[in-house]
Amino acid sequence: MDIESFREYCLSLPGTTEGMKWDHLCFMIEEKIFVILAIDHGNRFSTKCTPEEFDELTARDGIKQAYHLAKRQWVQIENLDVLNDRELKERVERSRALVLAKLPKKIQAKYV
Repeated sequence: MDIESFREYCLSLPGTTEGMKWDHLCFMIEEKIFVILAIDHGNRFSTKCTPEEFDELTARDGIKQAYHLAKRQWVQIENLDVLNDRELKERVERSRALVLAKLPKKIQAKYV
């Protein structure tokens, strides 16, 4: 998946907005980041994950602990080619779901 297709996919998810933070392109729901993309560094990006998913994901080539983010709760994926399109979409959706689950029930209800 190329960067523009990735961007379009992220923005197609209900309630998703984009913005720049720390010189990175961020995709957010209710101002909470679920994908952070380093466009100036080969499209390296990070997503939220569970501690259980963390071990499985970081065992793969091109995926490691995300710098400066909650330990064992965020992974950094070297580029958009590390995962196939289906896996990439699933990873983004899972990250978004984890972030949304931490928001108040009233806000969550807007996106169900």
